Amino acid sequence: MAEITASMVKELREKTDAPMMECKKALTEAAGDMAKAEEILRVKLGSKASKAASRVTAEGIVATYLSADGKLAAMAEVNCETDFVAKNDDFLAFAASVAELVATRNPADVDAISALELGGQTVEQVRTALVGKIGENITVRRFVRIDAKGVVASYIHAGAKIGVLVDLVGGDESLGKDLAMHIAAAKPKALAAAEVSAELIDTERRIAIEKAREAGKPDAMLEKIAEGTVQKFLKEVTLLGQPFVKDDKLTIEALLKSRSASVASFTLYVVGEGIEKKVTDFAAEVAAQAAAAKK
Repeated sequence: MAEITASMVKELREKTDAPMMECKKALTEAAGDMAKAEEILRVKLGSKASKAASRVTAEGIVATYLSADGKLAAMAEVNCETDFVAKNDDFLAFAASVAELVATRNPADVDAISALELGGQTVEQVRTALVGKIGENITVRRFVRIDAKGVVASYIHAGAKIGVLVDLVGGDESLGKDLAMHIAAAKPKALAAAEVSAELIDTERRIAIEKAREAGKPDAMLEKIAEGTVQKFLKEVTLLGQPFVKDDKLTIEALLKSRSASVASFTLYVVGEGIEKKVTDFAAEVAAQAAAAKK
């Protein structure tokens, strides 16, 4: 059998970016044939990616891209299984590349991103190889692209777990930064009341009526009480109605008016929002594995 040298392992690792031990195993299996070893690794890495595909990815980061003039911006949420991997340099580079591709290639949806070219391969091929290298499932969950009416301000918070893009018309860079930070902190659901879904408003109205009824309020007052509750709710969840985090005596609407500015749109991403995380009972898992081993 051919001797597997450290230089051979290094060469294969540089070609495939696979873990060192995987490279050595592949070279051993291929009896030192570099091309065959590379083929073996590609099969193994693809297999790992397939096995990982069913695992929940509720961690990850938000990555942004912003053109020099602030007229073109993109933001993407790229997920993994653990916060540890979310700090991995290769994972971070992949997420940044996805955000840039969204801005420059304008894909229609997540499936379209997978087919785009990235470093001589498709995004899907790069993702699959990364899954094999890291050993965790990795997914591109969602993205947004903005051709700005004004200038886009961006903000990343909490280890890239929260990302904001704001298309600000008028104002200045300082105002854009303040607005982006405010959105990250206050998490509005819409820009203005007209953009809040009717379903959400109806839910708040029903809850308000039931609470008032249980409190013994007369039926004739229920609708008026509910309307007051809904209006309060709309101020809390709309950007324009919220009090500014730096000055709660000033609403965002008033702040914008004072600066002769307006917000054309904004997007807020919170990593893992809406994804049901799997809670693992490690003691039960170990016991189950031990029982299976005995069988």
